Amino acid sequence: MKERSTDPRIRALAEEAASGKAADLVADLVETSLKLGTDRASIAELKLMSRALREMRYAARVFSNYQGIRKVAVFGSARTKPDEEEYKLAKSFAKRIVAKDFMVITGGGDGIMGAAQEGAGAEKSFGLNIRLPFEQRANETIHGDPKLINFNYFFTRKLNFAKETNAFVLLPGGFGTHDEGCEILTLMQTGKMPIVPVIMLDRQNGHYWETWRRFIVNDLLAHGLVSQTDFHLFHITHDPADAVNVITQFYKNFHSYRWVREKMVIRIQKKLTPAAVEDLNKRFDTILAADRIVQTTPLPEEREEPQLAGLPRIVLTPDKHDFGSIRLFIDAINKAETEA
Repeated sequence: MKERSTDPRIRALAEEAASGKAADLVADLVETSLKLGTDRASIAELKLMSRALREMRYAARVFSNYQGIRKVAVFGSARTKPDEEEYKLAKSFAKRIVAKDFMVITGGGDGIMGAAQEGAGAEKSFGLNIRLPFEQRANETIHGDPKLINFNYFFTRKLNFAKETNAFVLLPGGFGTHDEGCEILTLMQTGKMPIVPVIMLDRQNGHYWETWRRFIVNDLLAHGLVSQTDFHLFHITHDPADAVNVITQFYKNFHSYRWVREKMVIRIQKKLTPAAVEDLNKRFDTILAADRIVQTTPLPEEREEPQLAGLPRIVLTPDKHDFGSIRLFIDAINKAETEA
C-alpha cells in the first residue's frame, strides 16, 4: 500500500499502535480525521462521524473474539407474540442452527428477535440493538450480555450485520424487515458484499413471503427491473430444517472469496478433481468475462491472509452483471467431486 501520510508525527503515532499495512491504514484514519478540522466541518458533522467511528470500533472489538465462527442473522417483527407460530418457528430454527456450530445475530429486541435469541441461548448469540424512542429494547436472553451492542445509528448497525453475517434468515416483519432484507439483496446483486444464503422463512401454509415473491415477479421482473437470475439470491421455505440445510450445504466445500482486481478467488476446503474443474468450465462458460476457470494455490496478493494459505483456490474472471448465476456457480462447487 502506498504511504499517504507525509507527517512524521502521524507516522510515529500510528507505528506505536500497529505495524506494516495496519500502521498505514491507522495513519490514514488519523490524517483523515485531522483534515475534518482543516475542512471546517460543522460540530454536527464531527459528532456524527466521531460517534459512528466509535460504534464501529467497539462492535469490531466484540466480534473479534469470535472470528472463526460463522454467524446467521435472523430478522423479523419485534411485535410477534410468544404464542404465535412465527415465534416458535424462529426459536426452532435458532436452536437447530447453533447445533450445527453457528452463532445467531439478531437486532436484540423482542418478538422474532427474542425468539431466535431464546432458541440459540445467550452464549451463542449477539444482539445488535438500536436506540429507539419506542418498541426496541434488549430481550431478556441477551440483556446484560457482553455480546449485546447498542447502536445510535441504523447505518453503523446495518454495516455490522452485513460484514459479520454468513447467512440471513427473514421471518415475517414490518418495514424494518423488508428494509434489511432488500438492502442485503441489493448489496449482493451489485457485488458490494459477498454472496451468502438469504432465506425467507414462514409458517406452514403461510403466504407472507409467497405474496412478496408474486410482487417481485409481477411488478419487478415483468417490467425488467430485476433479472430472472436474481431469484437465485434468495430461498423461500416453510421448514426450519430446510433453512438449516440450505446454509450448511452452502458451506459444504465453499469457504469464502475475495477479489484480486477483476479475478474472483474462491477459497474451498477440499481440492476439486480435474474432471470437476473441466465440468465447471463447460457449464458456466457464459458467466466468464475472460479466461477459463482454474484451480490454483493462493495468489501473491493474498499474502496478508496467512490463515487461509492452506486452502485450494478456484479462480475465474466473471461477468459482474450477474451475481445470481455466481450463486449457482458456488452451489455447483459444493456438489462437485473432490480429490480423496
